[in-house]
Amino acid sequence: MKHTIALEGLEFFAYHGFFEEEQKIGNKYGVDLFVDTNFDDAAQTDNLEGTINYMDLYEIVKEEMSVSSKLLEHLGQKIVDKIYQKWPKTAFQVTIKIKKYNPPIGGICYASSISITQ
Repeated sequence: MKHTIALEGLEFFAYHGFFEEEQKIGNKYGVDLFVDTNFDDAAQTDNLEGTINYMDLYEIVKEEMSVSSKLLEHLGQKIVDKIYQKWPKTAFQVTIKIKKYNPPIGGICYASSISITQ
């Protein structure tokens, strides 16, 4: 059976961007994360060891958000890779969406974003 653990609406202030100025002044980012797994064990036993702890997922995202990347694509892939490194047998599929609010594109734009499903 497939189950999904989700962290939606995570918000960070971080220093990502292709331009040097973006890496100096920073910006607000949003992250939505979905990890497909099987948590039958946890559902039956009420035991945290039978699932992927979403606090651990948050710590992975938080850690990677604190390290400057030029591209959101690179940042997203680093997060996905870390999740698979920590849960190689229990994370079946990971989907992440990272939004950069008010990106510096020379016009009005609420957010730019990337999504990875792997």
